[in-house]
Amino acid sequence: MPRLLGVEIPADKRVEVSLTYIYGIGFSTARRILEQTNIDPNIRAKNLMPQQLNEIIHAITNNKIKIEGDLRREVGMSIKRLIDLGTYRGLRHRRGLPLRGQRTRTNARTRKGPRRAIKKN
Repeated sequence: MPRLLGVEIPADKRVEVSLTYIYGIGFSTARRILEQTNIDPNIRAKNLMPQQLNEIIHAITNNKIKIEGDLRREVGMSIKRLIDLGTYRGLRHRRGLPLRGQRTRTNARTRKGPRRAIKKN
């Protein structure tokens, strides 16, 4: 398994798909990185030369793409800021409810978790 910036990427997948296993790099960003480095997106990750791996790393760092720990920290701090300010979105984060106007009378089970039974006296 090739290792890029502290992340193991799958060796048997195409490079443009393997790069998406890095938190903060989606499909379009992976494509843009491969275009800049002139690497064929259909090559398997295990067939990349060390020089090509270095080119990918330099492309990510030179474009100042935030990935992994830095991005996770930034997202966490943004959510914490909303909570501290007491905004509507912050309150929804704190309560574990959907943030973007979805209905909660039915559905929203992903955010709310499993149903809890109501005890009858």
